[in-house]
Amino acid sequence: MQIFPDLRTITKAARLYHQERLTQAEIAGKLGLSQVGVSRLLKKAEEYGIVRTTVISPPGGFTELEGLLERRFGLNQVVIAEAARDAEESVLDAIGSAAAQLLETTLKSGEVIGISSWSASLLSTVDQMHPVRNIQKCIVVQMLGGIGNPSAEQHANHLATRLARLVHGDARFLPAPGVVGSASAGKILTQDPFVRDTFELFDKITLALVGIGSVDPSALVASSGNTFSEDELGTIKDNGAVGDICLRFYDKDGREVKWPFGNRVIGIDLEQVRRIRTSVGIAGGKRKLAAILGALRGNWINTLVTDQYTADRLAKHSVRERMAPQK
Repeated sequence: MQIFPDLRTITKAARLYHQERLTQAEIAGKLGLSQVGVSRLLKKAEEYGIVRTTVISPPGGFTELEGLLERRFGLNQVVIAEAARDAEESVLDAIGSAAAQLLETTLKSGEVIGISSWSASLLSTVDQMHPVRNIQKCIVVQMLGGIGNPSAEQHANHLATRLARLVHGDARFLPAPGVVGSASAGKILTQDPFVRDTFELFDKITLALVGIGSVDPSALVASSGNTFSEDELGTIKDNGAVGDICLRFYDKDGREVKWPFGNRVIGIDLEQVRRIRTSVGIAGGKRKLAAILGALRGNWINTLVTDQYTADRLAKHSVRERMAPQK
């Protein structure tokens, strides 16, 4: 039978190519074959399982876990950063670095980039980002007014300005507080021509960068001023809210929570975020778990940057949900 010499020749060609690093032309001369014939032998080596390809993730790579979360939550992409510790400061540093790298390698000319204000994860991202080469004509749009006191508005402007410089683009500000004192004040502000101009850009955003907020705010948000009173926060929680994107709240299943004070928020709404081609949620840590789960279940974002500890918790939740009896 001719199969044995064929297999020996295939194995020899594979060994010369993969182990001894000979070129196909050198192997052809050694075995008395054409280069096309050597190429066919190498393909046969893969088909017969003589050569097997194994992809080994580098340190800090979590490709299997990323793929699992992408499939489970229907996400376009998951990027998992390696945090040194399961602590908020370490997580923020890691996810900021990963998000910065993602932007540096994927941004294209002409992008309209939306960015929410007063987010520790977005601040970490912009602080760790390098100028992006070979792109132009980008616009950075502030999607939520500055929150609370005047220093918060300066922070929001800083984020938009800094990102615009990094992408060699222009910034479009939302010259209004993130939360106003009354619905009537909100209505008046949205009629301001400068605010209206920025609002009209929301439907043109191609890439959104958003933090995912917990109902229990971070120290950074708390220091921005009294966004909502304790009674208002209590009402939000009583309505089932677990998290927010741009101060638009949703419950654990991702359903938007229509709360009495929502018309005081000056910024993009959740449905507009959902329609954006690439909406990147940058969040991690124990405190944010319920908020991240709600955002994923509601499909409010299609890309997630998080840390390995949070990713593992998300995966465990997805397994428990799949195993739970159907009602």
